[in-house]
Order: sequence, then structure tokens, then C-alpha cells
Amino acid sequence: MLKLTPVERSALRAEAHALKPIVIIGEAGLTPAVLKEIDLGLDSHGLIKVRVFGDDREARVGMYETICGNLGAAPVQHIGKLLVIYRPKKEVVKEKVSSGKGMREVTIVKASASGTKRPSVTKVMIKGNERVTEGGSIKRAKPRQKSAKKSALGSK
Repeated sequence: MLKLTPVERSALRAEAHALKPIVIIGEAGLTPAVLKEIDLGLDSHGLIKVRVFGDDREARVGMYETICGNLGAAPVQHIGKLLVIYRPKKEVVKEKVSSGKGMREVTIVKASASGTKRPSVTKVMIKGNERVTEGGSIKRAKPRQKSAKKSALGSK
């Protein structure tokens, strides 16, 4: 179970005030499917509210401890039938789709000449060997220079 300082817990309580419950635990209780949904919610949001239907306070406290223990989360607040749970979001590494060889769309924003009007926004398709300069013009990359010495060594 993750531990929070009182200052962190207070800040998270304030942040959770505006949230709506994203998981509702019903009559069946804390099933593996419900735990999976709570886990997915923590992965995507970090801070979530869970509503528990049922009047037994001891059962709610037991569920709260089970959720935090199994999922490595921190208990933030248990008020009435609402449970507030926090777990830091995992860093997601987005893979680059294109290798840079094909065509790609680039948005060019140029400020107006007078500076008082709106900037002009244009979308342009550029090739893999082209780049956009700071001024917004498109330049083609120069071919890579080849060393005479390296090419002579490689031909042996």
C-alpha cells in the first residue's frame, strides 16, 4: 500500500472534490471484474472515486483496504459511501508511427506582418527529406557528404 503525507492527502482530497465516481460496487461486492475496472481507472486517471452501495461500514472499510492493498494504491478519503483512491499514473511511452521517410502533415503558423491581426495557419504536406524553418518556409535537406577515405576503406 502506498503511503501519503498529510499535505499530499489534503491536496488530493481537494482535487477529488470535483470528481464523480467512475466505479460503483454493487450487491455482488468486490469481484475481480470490479478490481480490474478500478485498476484501469487508476492507470488512466490516477485519482478516482468509487461508490459502494451497502450500509455495512465495516464491509466498506474492508473493501477499501483490499483495493489499496491489492492494487498498490493509497487511501485518500473514506466519507460515507464514497472511497477516494490514488495511485501515480504510469508513464506511457508513445511509439513514433512514421519513420520519417514518407509524407507528413505539418501545421505552419506565421504571425501577421503588422502584428495586430491573427496569425495565418496553413497545413502543408512535406516529404521525409524536407524540414520547416523557424520562418515557416520549407527547405530540402542536403544530401549527406561522403568521405573519400571511408569509401576507399570500404571497397577493399
